[in-house]
Amino acid sequence: MQKTPLDPWTWNQALGYSQGVLVHGANRTAWLAGQCSIDKDGHVVHQGDMAGQVAQAMDNLESVLAEGDLSLTDVVRFDVYTTDLRALLAAAHVYGARFAEHGLLPVGGILAEVSALAMPGLMVELVAVASR
Repeated sequence: MQKTPLDPWTWNQALGYSQGVLVHGANRTAWLAGQCSIDKDGHVVHQGDMAGQVAQAMDNLESVLAEGDLSLTDVVRFDVYTTDLRALLAAAHVYGARFAEHGLLPVGGILAEVSALAMPGLMVELVAVASR
């Protein structure tokens, strides 16, 4: 399978996403549930620390991907929900750098500020679709 970025301009790359990703010959697709800053026992971690929550959510996202023999390289769409858009934008480099390490920025889907997430103390939820 081949994935080709669809970026007629480049301003979005500094923000950590592609405008589109064309997937050729995909045979497996994983739709991941929202991943948050929750430890293996289901407890919220890094309360009040947006960068810490983004890093933990990315760790969790990678763990779920690994269960399907996938990685961040396979992510083609990435949505972000946050309770604090300003704080998230200041910490976006955390997920942007993780994707950049894998050589292909996913399509930037939804970036939305919401009033609350599933558990008190959560500040960010990351949703992804991966294909290989």
